[in-house]
Amino acid sequence: MAIRIAPSILAADFTRLAEEADAVADAADMLHVDVMDNHFVPNLTVGLPVVESLVKNVRLPLDLHLGIAAPDLHAPRYAEAGAGSVTIHAEATITPVRTLRAIRAAGAQAGLALNPATPLEPYAELLGEVDTLLIMTVEPGFGSQELLDYVLAKVRRARAAVDRHRGFGRDVPLWLQVDGGVNERTIARCAEAGADAFVAGSAVYAAADPGEAVRALRATAEAARCRPAAV
Repeated sequence: MAIRIAPSILAADFTRLAEEADAVADAADMLHVDVMDNHFVPNLTVGLPVVESLVKNVRLPLDLHLGIAAPDLHAPRYAEAGAGSVTIHAEATITPVRTLRAIRAAGAQAGLALNPATPLEPYAELLGEVDTLLIMTVEPGFGSQELLDYVLAKVRRARAAVDRHRGFGRDVPLWLQVDGGVNERTIARCAEAGADAFVAGSAVYAAADPGEAVRALRATAEAARCRPAAV
């Protein structure tokens, strides 16, 4: 599979979101938007009105990451708003299958996110219901954190689980995404562990040229994917 890069606007200038989105539009695959409610995570960001505005005013499809306490209630509305992908947290959902199917029925790709301490194995059987499995490589809530190296072992196990699922006749992509601490120093390790979709915030928006930063990250990840994963 190809590499997918989704710059996170959590690190962008919120007073210039349309311009910040345009700065990466020719280099990135999606625009990552963290929706946080100050309940599930200790931060408050954007909600449905901002997402609806972004859908109308940016060129990239939106990759929504719902760090909220009631995703079963709200996630389908974000899909209906026109997001390209909507990811919910395993720790917050009560009815994951129903909610993931509702997201897909509303026209968006569906994703399931796991926090660093959340084990993969109880959710492996849900891979048939998702388009993206997101492994958090930091505790969610804030940008500019250091990648938690121990989570890479879970990324490797997730890669094996995803590959097994692809072997069961799945004919659409199933992305293995990492989010947190992804930068020019760490993206190679994430790719070697098996990730093929990457969320990067500060590594993109703190750069002098965000578009070139995305291209450099992609090149590094593509090169690393050609190497065997470290043990």
